Amino acid sequence: MVSKVFIDGAAGTTGLEIRERLAARTDLELVQIPDADRKDVRARREALNDSDLVILCLPDEAAIEAVGMIERNDVRVIDASTAHRTAPGWVYGFPEMEKDQRAKIAASTRVANPGCYPTGYLALVRPLIRAGIIPKDFPLTVNAVSGYSGGGKSMIEEFEKKDSPAYVETVVRTYALTLAHKHVPEMKVHAGTTHPPVFAPSVGRYYRGMIVEVPLQLWALPGKPTVFDIYKTLGESYRGEKLVQLASFDKIMDAKKAALEGRPISSSALDMLMPPKNIDAEMLKLTNGMELFVFGNDKTQQARLVAVLDNLGKGASGAAVQNMNIMLGLPETTGLV
Repeated sequence: MVSKVFIDGAAGTTGLEIRERLAARTDLELVQIPDADRKDVRARREALNDSDLVILCLPDEAAIEAVGMIERNDVRVIDASTAHRTAPGWVYGFPEMEKDQRAKIAASTRVANPGCYPTGYLALVRPLIRAGIIPKDFPLTVNAVSGYSGGGKSMIEEFEKKDSPAYVETVVRTYALTLAHKHVPEMKVHAGTTHPPVFAPSVGRYYRGMIVEVPLQLWALPGKPTVFDIYKTLGESYRGEKLVQLASFDKIMDAKKAALEGRPISSSALDMLMPPKNIDAEMLKLTNGMELFVFGNDKTQQARLVAVLDNLGKGASGAAVQNMNIMLGLPETTGLV
């Protein structure tokens, strides 16, 4: 059976990316309304209620309004805005976050797509909190840089349109200096921490891709974990996942086992044990996955946990398509790999 899907806000950055991922699908029927009727309430209401699943790519208030226009109880909704990410009755759409998260997404009619920064942050810290390595009341910091597409049309104009009064020539700039970024509440709630992290985002002069980093003073953690403890916990959390992976985990674990058993380690395995000298924010652009890295120094008892993803891929549109596939009972990575 072909499912009918309506993208409300298909003309925006996220909506266009979702439509691009769905364009060649034969297992779906895209419900569309003429561009001239995009803001017509009657046309939108009809499309919202004539669909099996709706993906909202709207500002927060418009997303809340759209949900209120849905009259059929069986219409399933994925909201890509910030509006419902911590709201009661909504399931958080990060399938890899917990072992039962996919089942929750599949059973729900209301799924909130995660923010791009929280996706990287939660992927790094939630397994460590779950394992008791990071206490729930531990002070955490997250540093990040994103391509300017993450700020939507206004930020794209700021970096691309030279005739705009908003245009800037800066290479990298920080923002959210009031420490009240809209992504912080979901970081706190879905990590399960007592306090919100100190969030320090920046934007760079490139279109897409991002680095999210959590630095850790291992000596300050109660159990004094080693760098390898962190690495093993993260790797085991995402073993077998197709879209979220810890860099070289299986090969490094094989090399570690060989060393413990006194067997020789191959030169290729030794190469895998050497961390990359740098991480490029654009290394996963135009993809739908996320790669995690653990860098550390056991002498100083410090670590840097790093997530790399495309802010428009796993950080937005790719995640929405992944959630849609789960909700419709389709193979999870269809259209994504």
